[in-house]
Amino acid sequence: MTTHKIWAESVSAGEKTSARNLPTGDASGASVWTAPAAVEQTTGMFERAVDPPDALVTSWFRLEMLAPVHNERDHEAWMSSIEHIRATPGFAPPDCGSDDWPTPMTLDENLVDLDKHRDEFLAGDAFAYSVLDRDDVVGCVYIDPDKSRASDALVRSWVRASRADRDHDLAVELDQWLRDAWPIRSRRWPGRSTLGS
Repeated sequence: MTTHKIWAESVSAGEKTSARNLPTGDASGASVWTAPAAVEQTTGMFERAVDPPDALVTSWFRLEMLAPVHNERDHEAWMSSIEHIRATPGFAPPDCGSDDWPTPMTLDENLVDLDKHRDEFLAGDAFAYSVLDRDDVVGCVYIDPDKSRASDALVRSWVRASRADRDHDLAVELDQWLRDAWPIRSRRWPGRSTLGS
């Protein structure tokens, strides 16, 4: 079973990760966290080793690690929804900080981005999931270490413009999953004050 790190105290100084550069899942697409197995301090960052639980599956969506296998569907979903995503809590100013994503990119550029997400996920540095309804990509979720130290994790999610009516539903179900299945003490959702802890 693959073991991942989870962030507890701080992030390495100077490290910048955009929402699109977050990791998620294992090579099979199954990923999540259960109780911590160990605690250690390395390079100024406390890390708790954890075994990932099963990926979240609900009545209307399932999560898979964001990876190159999603490239065409992911690219189409967000490229067709740029203005909608920019208005979504967590991606709209001032919630997004210095992150300017989404900005248009080619399919090949998107593939490079998805490779980074997969690598980050497998390394346990960040977790990005594709949100699927059957085989259609309808959104994404990003779970990062919170660099502000206000919480353990910073969480953002979006849905494509054609599924805008499910934006709040997705965030609520994700927040419940994070509370119940992940060994993080606190989570922060920029722009969504009713979620998190």
